[in-house]
Order: sequence, then structure tokens, then C-alpha cells
Amino acid sequence: MQEFAAAARLQKKRIGVVPTMGFLHEGHLSLVRTAKEHSDLVIMTIFVNPTQFAPNEDLSRYPRDFDRDRALAESAGVDVLFAPTAEEMYPPDFDVYVSSEHLGTMLEGEFRPTHFRGVLTIVAKLFNISKANVAVFGQKDAQQAVVIKRMVRDLNFDIDIIIAPILREPDGLAMSSRNVYLSPAGRKQALALSRSLKLAEEMIARGERNAQAIIQSMSAHILREPDAKIDYIAITNHETLEQIPTLQNGTTALISLAVRIGKTRLIDNVTVDIL
Repeated sequence: MQEFAAAARLQKKRIGVVPTMGFLHEGHLSLVRTAKEHSDLVIMTIFVNPTQFAPNEDLSRYPRDFDRDRALAESAGVDVLFAPTAEEMYPPDFDVYVSSEHLGTMLEGEFRPTHFRGVLTIVAKLFNISKANVAVFGQKDAQQAVVIKRMVRDLNFDIDIIIAPILREPDGLAMSSRNVYLSPAGRKQALALSRSLKLAEEMIARGERNAQAIIQSMSAHILREPDAKIDYIAITNHETLEQIPTLQNGTTALISLAVRIGKTRLIDNVTVDIL
């Protein structure tokens, strides 16, 4: 992969990379289309990264279907599919990791303390291996996007980061590989996430500026669902991820949440310009 990418660079080709964990859906394919707009050659990576899963998380049962993924990637116009093994990416004496001292410790980091160390390490490796000029990620993983952009800035990576918008099902559910875990009843209950975000947008549009009042209304809406358990709902600065107690006009807020519907943990978010 590195030899191929180096040769492409020498040919003055602009390389785009779309890192994924596979089990592709239309959201992933939209990232490919964005990458194609900004590059001459698109590399998609498929790797279920063990270092971003805690021991009690779903690494072993994370959905996988490589043949299906390959067909979808080809149909979307991916030029190269890079799907290494865990042994290739993490030799037995692997010892060096990339971590975030602050941004990766809040929100998702509070509930998944080792998650962003794993994310940043594998993304740094994939950037180096693909030698990409541009990388495309999805807004659904909003905190991940913020942390990766900070890594690129702080460690002087020679790569542009593009964050593509969330793709949703017709009923509003954010597309996610983990949606396959949901039972039919759970699938209906999961709509509470996007609907609570819509509720927050409506409250802000009506003039509500107290973040706690918005969060309380969102919580009440979600907890009407019998199998819902909230990990967090947060209203933060969209770049620093610092909590915002009172929304100020002229700023942009990130409203993000993580909710368990039964055993399935889902995340979603929306950014809101406060006018």
C-alpha cells in the first residue's frame, strides 16, 4: 500500500482516503463521493480497529461482510480497498500510541476512556500508509472529527480533513453500522435520538438559551422510550467541546448525545448556529 501510494504521489495524483470499519452503508458511500470530488485517487480502508474497543464492548460481534463491502466500494468508485489484518497493524510488541490529553477525555471519553487513543493511533497509521492528501470523515462522529482535526494540527500532518454531513434514514435515524443490532421495536425507539435533537433546534429557534433547560427537555423525550438509557446529552462549543451553560448569539453549538436502546449504543448530534 505504501509503495503504491508513494508512486501515485510521484505521479502528482491527489490521494483521498476514507477510513472505515466496514459493513458499509450509504453514509460511507457518501464519504467516497465527497473524496472523489477532492482527489484523483480514492483509497478506502476497512479495518475493525481493536484498540478503540474496551474489553466490555462489541469488538467480537461488530458486523463484518467483506465481500459485500468490496462490491459496494467498487460501485461507489473506490480505486483501492485497503483491508489489513490486526496482526499487520499491531505486531506483538506494538508500543507507541497517539493520545489526546484533553479533547479525547470528555463526552465519549468519559464513557470510553481508551477509545480515542485507539482512534488516533489507527488514523495516524492509515494517514501514513495511504500517504493521502485529503481524508473524509462523517459528522455523525462529531467528537472524533474534532479530535482528528486537532491531531492533524498539533502533529503537523500534511493532510486536509473534510467532514461530510450526517446521512439519515427517511425517518431521521442517523445511518450507522450498529443499527443492524436493533430489534424492530428498538429501531422505532431509536428515533427518539434524532427527534430530541429536532426538539432542541426548535427550542433554540423559539429563543431558549438555557442549555440545561434544553437538555432536560431532550432527556424527558428520550426517556419516554422503555428501553432507552442516556449516557450523556451535551451542549458544547463545536470546536473546543467545552460545555456551554448559556447559548450566546453569534456562536455555533454542538448538541451531541449517546443513548443505549437496549444493548445497542447509538450516538447522534447536530450543530446549531445561534442567531
